[in-house]
Amino acid sequence: MWNALVVVWRESLEAMLVIGVMLSWIARQPDPTMLRRGLWVGVGVGLGLACALGWATYAASSEFAGHALERFQLAMMLGAAVLLLHMVLWMHAHGPGMKRALEQQLERASASSGARLGMAAITALAVAREGAETVVFLYGLGMEGEGTAAEPLFAGAASGFGLALITAWAMVRGARFLNVRTLFLASEFLLLLIATALWVAAVDRMIAMDWLPALVDPLWDASAILSDSRGVGRFLADFMGYRAQPAASVVIAIAAFWALALWRITRIGRIGRPHR
Repeated sequence: MWNALVVVWRESLEAMLVIGVMLSWIARQPDPTMLRRGLWVGVGVGLGLACALGWATYAASSEFAGHALERFQLAMMLGAAVLLLHMVLWMHAHGPGMKRALEQQLERASASSGARLGMAAITALAVAREGAETVVFLYGLGMEGEGTAAEPLFAGAASGFGLALITAWAMVRGARFLNVRTLFLASEFLLLLIATALWVAAVDRMIAMDWLPALVDPLWDASAILSDSRGVGRFLADFMGYRAQPAASVVIAIAAFWALALWRITRIGRIGRPHR
């Protein structure tokens, strides 16, 4: 539930901020009504595309069985983990200049003869991208917690969307207690923890499928200190991939994931952020 809440909160908040930037830009234009209609058409189209992807993903998974289904689920978990990592790195690099880049896109669209269509297309692509990412993430999270009921996942997603609405409202109202930079840095860290949980679940599955050697299994046993089957240990297992009895391959995979993430984040900081 908590993973779904964080993911949907962050994705929904990004989409809301994009729409907010567009509405602010539209308000400064000579004919805001026409452009505003184009924006909401784009939002509807984007949501429709995201729902279509969700249905297609569910339909595709229902067509598989046995080993084919296992491979499909593994691919979705790996895809969700990689996509989360990519999203964090992309936002870390481009986030500060995203407002300016978006306004430049809107300026080019308004300069063309089909300004309303251009507005709808930009909005649809932005909303559809966030929606598509959410579909992949939620499916991957569902596979990570295989065997659990779907209700907590949907409850977390709904709570995340509600929290995004509250956060966006607070940002618009200019809440003094809300430091936007700190908020997004904290969310990036939480998303990396969730990506780690997906990555670990995928590695566990590859070991179970004999696609990857366990090397040493277990490498250590911390069950007596903190079991991953109940209480806090279970929460940490679901949220960040904690294992009380990890195989050596899992430990190596976690170390490689964080080494790559930290190296890329450090490199982004050294070369400077584009579009600033």
